[in-house]
Amino acid sequence: MNRWYPEALKEFKIVTVFDLLLEYIEEGKIKLDRSIHNEAVAYHDPCNYGRKSLKAFGQAYFKEGRAITGACCEDVRELIPAENGAYCCGAGGGAWALPYSDERVFYGRIKARQISESGARLVIAPCHNCRDQIKKSLNTEYDLNVEVKYLWELVADSLILPTKQ
Repeated sequence: MNRWYPEALKEFKIVTVFDLLLEYIEEGKIKLDRSIHNEAVAYHDPCNYGRKSLKAFGQAYFKEGRAITGACCEDVRELIPAENGAYCCGAGGGAWALPYSDERVFYGRIKARQISESGARLVIAPCHNCRDQIKKSLNTEYDLNVEVKYLWELVADSLILPTKQ
């Protein structure tokens, strides 16, 4: 059962990692070097941050992850269809933690094909289930030969650190 405490919203600001990273980028709190990731990059839309978030909270996170990825990389490619029409990677609904690896890999075949067709060498997957599925299963089973990172990992790797004066 979900319990919401609207009174907490008066005391605390609640944000997602998408909101926080965008705020830091847009306000110049962090600076990013887009040349660090010079390969083709694809952004994967997780079901949890897209369709499920839209249904549960009335807010989907599609454009935010792309904006953050674009702030870190020069060559960002789409996996078509994307956003609300994106295919699941096959690890959704807790499938990553269950002993049905053959089924999980089978259902991820369309996502693997999309990644392959995009020509991306790096895939950004904000969801931990998606990241593990693409990195540890689809990458191996479908010979994708791609690096897979979390969104915040991409940002951390792109940071321009201030120099001591």
